Amino acid sequence: QVQLVESGGGLVQAGGSLRLSCAASGRTVSNYAVGWFRQAPGKEREFVAAIRWTADSIYYVDSVKGRFTISRDNAQKTVYLQMNSLKPEDTAVYYCAAHNNVLWGVVTMDPRRMDYWGKGTLVTVSS
Repeated sequence: QVQLVESGGGLVQAGGSLRLSCAASGRTVSNYAVGWFRQAPGKEREFVAAIRWTADSIYYVDSVKGRFTISRDNAQKTVYLQMNSLKPEDTAVYYCAAHNNVLWGVVTMDPRRMDYWGKGTLVTVSS
């Protein structure tokens, strides 16, 4: 069992920055890759970024490349999403999710294939 808790959301002006945190707990956290997804009102949940716990392998969706950076602190069991140059279209509820490391690259970007989810944190970017 893995528990995920997001924090760091809020209201920011376009061009601003926020850092989201995903704190993971559970005995087998190191067996899981962690990713960020987001869901805007009226839209489907979409992949944003993901990182493995055991290797520096990272994926980003094209729309955030160069603006968002995912990182992890294994000792703290926390995954971060640094979001810079935010745009109004980044407005969404951001969720972190985990899937088993062995399926890295196979299910990593598919929200239907995640094993665990946090409850989400709202990011609002004003124009």
